[in-house]
Amino acid sequence: MLKDELKNISPLVFTAFPLVLIDQISKLIVQVSVNLYDKPVSVIEGILDIVHYRNDGAAFGILKGMNSVFIVVIIIAIGFILLYYRSFRYNLWMKISLGFLLGGALGNLIDRMRVGYVIDFIRLGVNSYWWPAFNLADASVCVGAVMLLAHMLRRRRDYEKLKDTQG
Repeated sequence: MLKDELKNISPLVFTAFPLVLIDQISKLIVQVSVNLYDKPVSVIEGILDIVHYRNDGAAFGILKGMNSVFIVVIIIAIGFILLYYRSFRYNLWMKISLGFLLGGALGNLIDRMRVGYVIDFIRLGVNSYWWPAFNLADASVCVGAVMLLAHMLRRRRDYEKLKDTQG
């Protein structure tokens, strides 16, 4: 019984834990290496910069100053991820996608609880247009969401095919 539960939970843990670890280590490196709001460090000129920004809002800095609310929302989201995970006992794709979502949520939750805001440090752009800075936890949430969407679209397509064949 315990062996089956560990086997079932392992894709979630083996996806989320390394993501959280890499996210937190990268943020610590940025905190000690790049001054807050200092000049960007160009990695690929005009495409990729390393910055050190403080984000005390949500995505793109909206809803600033609501850290306590975000902590509660993230904890609720983590609860839903864990509940939803239990319904995908045999679907590895979904387990991994939920691992990406969980890893990203935990990474930003740790920031909010540790320093009171999220540390953003990746800035992508083309010439003079720059996407708002983000971090690896944000990227993990995006990857997980895209994987989840792909699964839902694939299931819908399969359902439509099945419906067509049954008349």
